[in-house]
Amino acid sequence: MESPGSTARCPLREQRARWERKRVCTARELLETERRYQEQLGLVATYFLGILKAKGTLRPPERQTLFGTWESIYAASLELLPYLEEGHWGPGLEGFCSHLELYTQFAANAESSQTTLQEQLKKNKRFRRFVRLQEGRPEFGGLQLQDLLPLPLQRLQQYENLVVALAENTVPNSPDYQQLTRAARLVSETAQGVHTIGQSQKNAQHLRRVQALLSGRKAKGLTSGRWFLRQGWLLVVPPTGEPRPRMFFLFSDVLLMAKPRPPLHLLKSGTFVCRALYPMSQCQLNRVFGHSGGTCGGLLSLSFPDEKLLLMSTDHEELSRWYHSLTVAIRSQKRQTHGRVQPFDTAT
Repeated sequence: MESPGSTARCPLREQRARWERKRVCTARELLETERRYQEQLGLVATYFLGILKAKGTLRPPERQTLFGTWESIYAASLELLPYLEEGHWGPGLEGFCSHLELYTQFAANAESSQTTLQEQLKKNKRFRRFVRLQEGRPEFGGLQLQDLLPLPLQRLQQYENLVVALAENTVPNSPDYQQLTRAARLVSETAQGVHTIGQSQKNAQHLRRVQALLSGRKAKGLTSGRWFLRQGWLLVVPPTGEPRPRMFFLFSDVLLMAKPRPPLHLLKSGTFVCRALYPMSQCQLNRVFGHSGGTCGGLLSLSFPDEKLLLMSTDHEELSRWYHSLTVAIRSQKRQTHGRVQPFDTAT
C-alpha cells in the first residue's frame, strides 16, 4: 500500500521539469536553426563571394562594402556549431560572444551594402548577369541576393531570443549556468546596439528624403541632427475663412509646415516650400474634439508663444497618430538636457 506522501505533488520538482523541457526544446531549436543559418552563409560565401573573387567581376572595395564581415561571421558559425551538436551550450556560446563585434560592424555597413548592390546592379552589366545566374541556382530556393544580405542581422535577433530563453530555463546549479547567463547578456546588448544602428540609418534615409522635398530659406540645413517622426497632410483652420491643406513634417524638436509648389512648376514640381517652423519645446498640445472614436475626425490645438495652430483631420485614426507623435516630441524636448537628441522609435 502506497504511503500518503508518495503521490504528493512537489511544486519545485515540477517547476524544474518544466524548465528542463523548455531548455531541451530551445536547445534543439538553436541547433537546428544554426545548421540552416550556416548552410545559407556558406552558399553566399561560395557562390557569390568566392566566385566574385576568382572572376574579378567586382573590384575589392565594392566587394568588401557589399558583403562586409560576411566571411568572418561564417567562420564564427563554423566554430560554434560543433559545440551545439555536442551539447556544450555554455562553452560554445561563451566563445561565440567574442565574435559579436562582427555583427555590430555588419550592421554599421548595412546601408552602404544595399546602396552598393543597387548601384552595381544598375551600372555593372557583368555583375548584373552574374547575380541573376547565381540567384537562379536551386540551392537558393528563389531567394535574391538582396534577400540574403540581411541574414546575419535577422539571425542576431534569433540568437537573442534563443540564448536568453536557454539561460532563463537553466537551473542556477547547472555547470554552464554562469556561461549562459553571460552569453545572454552580451548577445542582448549587441542586439540592442544593432537595433540602434538600424534606427539611425533609417532616420538618415528619412532626413535625406525630406530634405530633397523641401525648398525655401527656412528649410536649409533643417534636418541635420534631428529625428524624423511623421509627415502628412492636415487642414489648417484659420480664424476666418476655409481650412487650408498643408503638408506637415514632424521632427524630434520642430514641426514644419509646408505648402506644395504648383503642379506645373518647371523645375520643382512635387516639392514643398517651407512656410513655418514651430519649436516643440514651446508647444502646448490639446485635443479640441475627436477624443472618442467615430468617423468625423477631430481638431488639435497647438499653442506657441507667438502663435496658435488649429489642425484638423477628417480621419480620426490619423489624428490620433499625430496626437501621439506630437506628444512624444514634446515630452522628449522637456526631458532633454545639454541639447542631446536621443533615438526615437520611428514606427510611431
